[in-house]
Amino acid sequence: MVKAAGCCTPLMDLLYKELLVGPLINVDEKPIQVLNEPERANTTKSYMWVFRGGRHDKPVILFKYSETRSGAVPREVLAGYRGYCQTDGFSGYNGLEASDPDIRLVGCFFHARRNFVKVIDARGKAAKNKPGSAEVALDYIGQLYKVEKTARQRGLSAEEIVAFRKGNAIPVLEKFKAWMDKRIDQTPPKGLLGQALNYAITRWDKLSRYTENGYITPDNTMVENDIRPYAVGRRNWLFAAHPNGAHASATLYSLIVTARACGLDPYQYLRLLFSKIPCARTEDDYRVLMPQNLTSEILSRFLSSSSFT
Repeated sequence: MVKAAGCCTPLMDLLYKELLVGPLINVDEKPIQVLNEPERANTTKSYMWVFRGGRHDKPVILFKYSETRSGAVPREVLAGYRGYCQTDGFSGYNGLEASDPDIRLVGCFFHARRNFVKVIDARGKAAKNKPGSAEVALDYIGQLYKVEKTARQRGLSAEEIVAFRKGNAIPVLEKFKAWMDKRIDQTPPKGLLGQALNYAITRWDKLSRYTENGYITPDNTMVENDIRPYAVGRRNWLFAAHPNGAHASATLYSLIVTARACGLDPYQYLRLLFSKIPCARTEDDYRVLMPQNLTSEILSRFLSSSSFT
């Protein structure tokens, strides 16, 4: 596995360049346990980062292993990038916007919503028939998602979505923010509701920024779905025995998940890739093997004829 991943390094370099091309990059990270890391205990947490970007119709999903959750990791990956970057509320991402004025951070309404759900869950079943402030907040957020659903059903373009949000989502956002500003003065800050309100208010500029671009959604769930196969697999293999294995898994997950996002069958793609990559010599040779430059028809033709031209 490590040797196979190493052969794909030139291809990964091309995918990294493609990642920075689009108007939006989504980022998330998940912990991983790696044994035999130099000067680190086996129980120390490491992290697998995932970045989703590139062209909207042919995205790149890039996995990157790191020993740390430091904000230096996304700053390194996104160096030179110009566009929007959507993340959860982890403070480590704040340095992106501070260090690079060409990057505009976008928040995640899923995480803001989850805090209000916690308020309802904490009240228990007895309070379900007595709606409170958390239900009001969830209703506002629900209205925002109805706007998104309508836009998708109408098949609006990215430019049309921006205009549609201006007339339908932004008024809801303004009412929601005004309600929260008033409600937070009447709420104990250390309670669950106070924490939920504070989370949303302090991140409001980032949460509402999705309305500026039609390719951005209100939440970061797309990249969280990309990293889910990794999180599920981790339950089975539990840890990486060495950093080399962690780096190799990042490469292989990048290729598999990107292929799937580009509409390719991952197994067929890997068969083609490992049949042809030993013959690749130039950048153009590797570029042909990028998932963005292949189709299901090409893969089927290769599998049926064992030839690829």
